[in-house]
Amino acid sequence: MIKRDGRGHSYCAARGEILGPAQDERERKHLPRMFSLIFFSLKKKNHQMADDAGGRGGFRGGFGTRGRGRGRGRGRGRGRGARGRAEDKEWVPVTKLGRLVKDMKIKTLEEIYLFSLPIKEFEIIDFFLGSSLKDEVLKIMPVQKQTRAGQRTRFKAFVAIGDYNGHVGLGVKCSKEVATAIRGAIILAKLSIVPVRRGYWGNKIGKPHTVPCKVTGRCGSVLVRLIPAPRGTGIVSAPVPKKLLQMAGIDDCYTSARGCTATLGNFAKATFDAISKTYSYLTPDLWKETVFSKSPYQEFTDHLAKTHTRVSVQRTQQGAAAPAT
Repeated sequence: MIKRDGRGHSYCAARGEILGPAQDERERKHLPRMFSLIFFSLKKKNHQMADDAGGRGGFRGGFGTRGRGRGRGRGRGRGRGARGRAEDKEWVPVTKLGRLVKDMKIKTLEEIYLFSLPIKEFEIIDFFLGSSLKDEVLKIMPVQKQTRAGQRTRFKAFVAIGDYNGHVGLGVKCSKEVATAIRGAIILAKLSIVPVRRGYWGNKIGKPHTVPCKVTGRCGSVLVRLIPAPRGTGIVSAPVPKKLLQMAGIDDCYTSARGCTATLGNFAKATFDAISKTYSYLTPDLWKETVFSKSPYQEFTDHLAKTHTRVSVQRTQQGAAAPAT
């Protein structure tokens, strides 16, 4: 910075010296250029910070689009649809349900839901829905635990997953690293995927577009109510339920929420609870006589016994061959 004293001499504060007339003129010519460079660098830094905040999946940048999202996305290399799935490794099922799915004895995911079979392997969901699944990080928040040594900080990730056509899931995972938390939340979201029942607001024309009846979900103090809406209304909702309803394949819906909806985790869980209750109501169109059929475990019991014996024999042979080498 150049200052002038009372006698008209120029003084450079940065270098701590008195400038002559020629040097003073030269310094004054360079001042506008120097200030413009400083302003440009600050402006560039602010733009970069805004872009980084926009791509995190929080409220500041919205929830992104169906695919990759707006920003670069916290170090996750693969696309949203393919994340959390190791494509180069072959899936070796460890449960009876997994073996039946891989051997093509169970053809659709609805057969599993029909008999209320618990899904313990996320690869089963990948097998049926695979490329159609899209996931979205709703929020990443730090949580702390007080210990003797101080505070232990971990990161909690909320991830929604769905195929935009009648299947949606919600996963919550806490981990020391953000990437690990997101990866775990995606796996838990796949394991929690539920079928979504859709219906009509009025006449049954075209494809189902809204919830079949009024349903209510609750988590903590948050209560979310989903109300059928006429075709073309859209989803009248806050950003969190809107994203879950879109992933579930619901096009039109009114919503009502009570409680502390600022708690995003409870808000998302209450919405997911309401969506999962769409199949809990016995409506008149389901009053027909139920035709009972065998569970896949009973129907394919011989196949399971045969494959289980073969796997156990292979493991025994490998165990016997190991000491010889």
